[in-house]
Amino acid sequence: MRRSFKFLLRPTARQAASLAACLEDHRQLYNAALEHRRTAYRRAGVTVRYGDQSAELKHIRADDPAGQGR
Repeated sequence: MRRSFKFLLRPTARQAASLAACLEDHRQLYNAALEHRRTAYRRAGVTVRYGDQSAELKHIRADDPAGQGR
């Protein structure tokens, strides 16, 4: 029998702003990765795999210290 617990999250205003910024960063990163896959397939018929995109994250984080690098 599995039990589940629900915890109510009550962040402060500062924490809520930080969580919202983190969510926005991840949303933009996901959408950019999806667009990269679509464009690569549409233009060259090349499939971009998760591992390839994951390896590029180090460079993305290094180039964007205020965003993904924080």
